[in-house]
Amino acid sequence: MLRYYMRVFGRVQGVGFRYFVQYTASLLNLTGWVRNLDDDSVDMEVQGQEEVLNAFINKIRKGNGFSSVEDFSIHKLPLVDEEKNFKIKY
Repeated sequence: MLRYYMRVFGRVQGVGFRYFVQYTASLLNLTGWVRNLDDDSVDMEVQGQEEVLNAFINKIRKGNGFSSVEDFSIHKLPLVDEEKNFKIKY
């Protein structure tokens, strides 16, 4: 089990990207959250099994067809045991 912090740059606001991230994470039974930042980037924390996280990251890199991911950063974090689902933060 791993947890990552990710920050995504590009055309990722106003194009349904957060909803795409939430939907994808939920399909893969991952937990965490996603939110928009003031600099037009999106950040998130996501937790799950390593192979499932790798599939999630590949899908996020491709985007939802309306978004365009230009760059992203990823860092490992400590696990959050009590988390039950993946949500959008406002």
